Amino acid sequence: MSFASLGLSPAILEAVAEQGYSTPSPIQAAAIPAVLEGKDIMAAAQTGTGKTAGFTLPILEMLSKGPRVQSNQVRALVLTPTRELAAQVADNVDKYSKNTHLTSCVIFGGVKANPQMMRMRKGADVLVATPGRLLDLFNQGAIKFSQLEVLVLDEADRMLDMGFIHDIKKILKVLPKQRQNLLFSATFSNDIRALAKGLVNNPVEISVAPPNVTTKLVKQWIYPVDKKQKPAALAKLIEEGNWKQALVFSRTKHGANKLTKFLDARGITAAAIHGNKSQGARTRALADFKSGEVRILVATDIAARGIDIDQLPQVVNFDLPNVPEDYVHRIGRTGRAGAEGHAVSLVCADETKELFAIERVIGELLEREILAGFEPDNRLPESKLNTRPIRAKKPKKPRPQGEHHDGQHAANSTKQHKPKANGNGAARNTNRRPAQNASGKSSGSSSENPWGNSNGQRHKPSRRPN
Repeated sequence: MSFASLGLSPAILEAVAEQGYSTPSPIQAAAIPAVLEGKDIMAAAQTGTGKTAGFTLPILEMLSKGPRVQSNQVRALVLTPTRELAAQVADNVDKYSKNTHLTSCVIFGGVKANPQMMRMRKGADVLVATPGRLLDLFNQGAIKFSQLEVLVLDEADRMLDMGFIHDIKKILKVLPKQRQNLLFSATFSNDIRALAKGLVNNPVEISVAPPNVTTKLVKQWIYPVDKKQKPAALAKLIEEGNWKQALVFSRTKHGANKLTKFLDARGITAAAIHGNKSQGARTRALADFKSGEVRILVATDIAARGIDIDQLPQVVNFDLPNVPEDYVHRIGRTGRAGAEGHAVSLVCADETKELFAIERVIGELLEREILAGFEPDNRLPESKLNTRPIRAKKPKKPRPQGEHHDGQHAANSTKQHKPKANGNGAARNTNRRPAQNASGKSSGSSSENPWGNSNGQRHKPSRRPN
């Protein structure tokens, strides 16, 4: 199958060919004809599948045959969760529309709004925006939607995770009822389907890969490492492996800054991107990383959305994600376009729960390897793979205090909490919980505990990083 067989015009086909593409990806082959037919779609597609072109190309094809856009008007609106992703989508729109008369614009927060308002006076056939800045400009009368034909929600799951649901509902209320709706998400969770009920009409569902499945082109393994040794271990991997480029994920903004300073001090050029960085700093860091001026890009999950780099060889989980599905999104940035990639995770004993959750989600055990010179003091237990879904714990009900008006505990309350004696007449500690092994079953042996040492003694776990 070729792009020419999908019903695209010569002007757009020429732009696609200039980007080096000749054969559509599975998501493009399925989505482009459906969009051209005017149907609403729900597509499950992860980063790196070519989903941006999957909706950009048919939208440009349809808009090229319609009327010109009027002042402050928008004909196609693409909503994205982050600035980086907005810039990435806008860049694709520019490349594919270069041989047409269509115009485009991108707006997001973190930069001055006035230049964006001035730009929108000319109108935009395609507007790529983040929800917050879009509402700001709409409320100021800088954007109007009476000409809107198509709405795209890109990475809808991430928008919900980031708390944009209220902004999205406000935007939907001001859009024309008659429009085409395209929803793209990594998975079809219950929350996504609930959102879709009020958005898409009789949609075509497209899923190009089973949810939470990692590509076989990515070699995945973990290094058990003590928490304090992680920065030095990462530096050793970079130096001895002669890594020219690697994307490193940190759980926190502070952790990303701290790691970047450590690597720079070792002579390894690094830059950090996260929500506290200005848009200019984030853009420069990403540009320097793509050009090779910076070897290591340290990013948080939110800031990393929209990073699209061809042939990215290494992805490192310096910290495991709290949400196991984010592991799939992270490592999906390597192993693209048929190239092999590597996904390395540095795992300390405190992250045992997150590790086991990831293995349950992806349905496979991650290979353990020992990094010479960084053998951990605390043994990391082997997981017993359990593919049952992870269920959220129910919140505990608050225990009644049972106080009199003078602040003293009631006598019956004291009796209820009195510890029972064991067989030897000694008071039994009713608050102690038995250690659990990897399968979740109780075990009297401390060897199943992630902080157990070779003598069977239990170490108190260090505090989890903020």
